[in-house]
Amino acid sequence: MRKSAEEARRTRDRIVDVAVTEASSVGLSGLTIGSLAETLDMSKAGVVGPFGSRADLQLAVLTRATDMFMEAVVEPGRTAGPGLPCLHAVIDAWCDYLAHSPFPNGCFVTAASCELDGQPGELRAHLHDVVARWRHFLGEQIRAAQTAGDLAADLDADDLVSTLTGVAMAANQEIQLLGDETAAPRARRLMRAAVASYRSGSTSPAG
Repeated sequence: MRKSAEEARRTRDRIVDVAVTEASSVGLSGLTIGSLAETLDMSKAGVVGPFGSRADLQLAVLTRATDMFMEAVVEPGRTAGPGLPCLHAVIDAWCDYLAHSPFPNGCFVTAASCELDGQPGELRAHLHDVVARWRHFLGEQIRAAQTAGDLAADLDADDLVSTLTGVAMAANQEIQLLGDETAAPRARRLMRAAVASYRSGSTSPAG
């Protein structure tokens, strides 16, 4: 029984691995059981069986992709210490992730955000929660830096979160659509400059 459970887990993981890569190219809505079955050399029933439905497979794919993003970008910040050290570590990891994405079409979270923002349902709800937690994490580090006296007390944390996110989304487009090899280094410079513009003692950007 234990061996069968382990085999089932490996099969499920293999399906999700292939499905994440495919969904990066065709989108979650373009992911089909038939194409996965052909790629995996499995029956359609064998592909969908571990999940119960195509919708549950899509959710497993989105969960895997968002977990990969959080591990790649958030974890380096957690080991750097709260506040400004964390922000700098996250910026570096974020830009590295954009430059060397594990997915064929770049940042899965960015692509899924564009695909799902107008499609209510479980997938959008899951992505909403992930992005909200991510933005909350960034905001926490900004506020920790303010408390430590590293960033100006009058800074609205949400303003800086939006600035960093906007730079990252622009860089993803520049890398994937425009093939701009300078995009990731530029994004790193712009993000660090945005943070530096709010350092204590500097003049905050006009609202």
